[in-house]
Amino acid sequence: MVLRPEALSHPLTPVLRQVKVDSCPERLNFHCHTICSDGSLHPEELAAEAVAIGLEHLAVTDHHALAAHGAIASAFEARRRQGEAVPTLWRGVEISCLLEGCLVHVLGLGFAEEHPSLHPYLQGSSVVGPALLAEAVVAAIQAAGGLALLAHPARYRLPHQRLIAAAADLGFDGAEVWYDYAMRPRWQPTELVCEAIATDLERRGLLMSCGTDTHGLVLHGR
Repeated sequence: MVLRPEALSHPLTPVLRQVKVDSCPERLNFHCHTICSDGSLHPEELAAEAVAIGLEHLAVTDHHALAAHGAIASAFEARRRQGEAVPTLWRGVEISCLLEGCLVHVLGLGFAEEHPSLHPYLQGSSVVGPALLAEAVVAAIQAAGGLALLAHPARYRLPHQRLIAAAADLGFDGAEVWYDYAMRPRWQPTELVCEAIATDLERRGLLMSCGTDTHGLVLHGR
């Protein structure tokens, strides 16, 4: 399988090509939450943690919300002006949808600001009707110039093998590979499951992501 031309030329793609088992949580984090959805960290607090950790790339993926992005971008800019190193910040969102009749989450990463295709999905709650189908969500993310990745494929009621195959058929750009399914206090990938997902994606030529899925007060854990 070959990535879409738009995905191949996307500026985030070279970063995702570097994702490895030890990339998260010290270097890369493309899945975390703030109080703008169901997280506990204020955007400015998350920004401070990201700088303290020394993250190189960050996407905040609140559920159906983009409100945290501007506050984090402003916090990073203030620290940059003071001479501090800050992560590259990518727009992100986590959107619920139906894939194979199963409710799953899609990570939209690196999309354009305020694109009309994403407007229905940024209202704070899941949509209903045909717009809830995975193909509609993926089309909306990609129309906005973003990458669509299946979040934590092994957390659903259907096997990750079936869901990844269906996602690939629908044109997903990849999936979240390195994830802490055991939800330990300090993030650590669940290696056997994650390695199986990585092998599947590599065989398909799809992109791999990683993230802590932080909902608490510490960016090193969930």
